[in-house]
Amino acid sequence: MTQNLGNRRHPIEIRLKREEKALEIDFDDGRSFRLPAELLRVESPSAEVQGHGRDTKTTVAGRRHVGIMKLEPVGNYALRIGFDDLHDTGLYSWDWLYDLGANQDEIWREYLDALEAKGLSRDP
Repeated sequence: MTQNLGNRRHPIEIRLKREEKALEIDFDDGRSFRLPAELLRVESPSAEVQGHGRDTKTTVAGRRHVGIMKLEPVGNYALRIGFDDLHDTGLYSWDWLYDLGANQDEIWREYLDALEAKGLSRDP
């Protein structure tokens, strides 16, 4: 029996586009997403970014040019993404990646608004 650990969605293909700094994922329901490395990095599911409680999320600045160095499967339920800024602690579950793709425009807009509100920049 395959353990899904609560994931509702499952990828059928994952493509790292290293030169384009993006991850492309096709899911079992027919939806496909292209996720920029910068978005994946600033929305990392790691405690470093998401915090340990309500309203403790960190706004990560200066990652406009971040790239993906490696992808590592974690069991049958997630990916660990190694970025070229050496961040690699988040476990990206299939549901996390799906939700990030499905809500990408809104999440990106909220990120840009948070940068502006805090006087931060996407540039290093």
